[in-house]
Amino acid sequence: MNTFWKTIGLYNSATWLFQIIIVLIGILLTVMLIRKPKTRIKFAVKIYLAAVYLWISVVYYLIYCAERSYNNIMALFWGVMALAWIWDAITGYTTFEYNKRYKILAYILLLLPFIYPVFSLLRGMTFPEITSSVMPCSVVTFTIGLLLLYSRKVNIFIVLLLCHWSLIGLTKTYFFKIPEDFILASVSVPALYLFFK
Repeated sequence: MNTFWKTIGLYNSATWLFQIIIVLIGILLTVMLIRKPKTRIKFAVKIYLAAVYLWISVVYYLIYCAERSYNNIMALFWGVMALAWIWDAITGYTTFEYNKRYKILAYILLLLPFIYPVFSLLRGMTFPEITSSVMPCSVVTFTIGLLLLYSRKVNIFIVLLLCHWSLIGLTKTYFFKIPEDFILASVSVPALYLFFK
């Protein structure tokens, strides 16, 4: 557990400025997608997601979490998801067609990555050893929210991988003492159920 929080601290202290830039780009693209969902914006969102997933794979897991067990497997997992988004950008499979049916849950999920650091601070943790908005579970929560908001036609392969990650997040809540990850498990599993429904 000490290694887990140590690696998070190293990651946050070294990349906090990059994380802010990543979050700001994500906000801009999401607002553009919601207001004017043009083809080039949809493509840009997919490339953005591929880049963020690649960031998690290389920067988070391979570089800053190198001390952790199974970091290479986790990096591979996120690399595969990045490739899935690149494939989706090329083929246009996920159409990003607005679906208002689940919009309340979707908007909650889109906002939750900003709440992750707040929960860490509320439970007495201090920067840099806190959960941030550009960490695996935060990114998964955001992605599920985005896909739920545009759920008319989504890449089921990506949804299955996100579902798998949500279950991993559930086990981490106890083992690594990260109650913040209960946010992911408690909200994303029902959301993923809606995709299969």
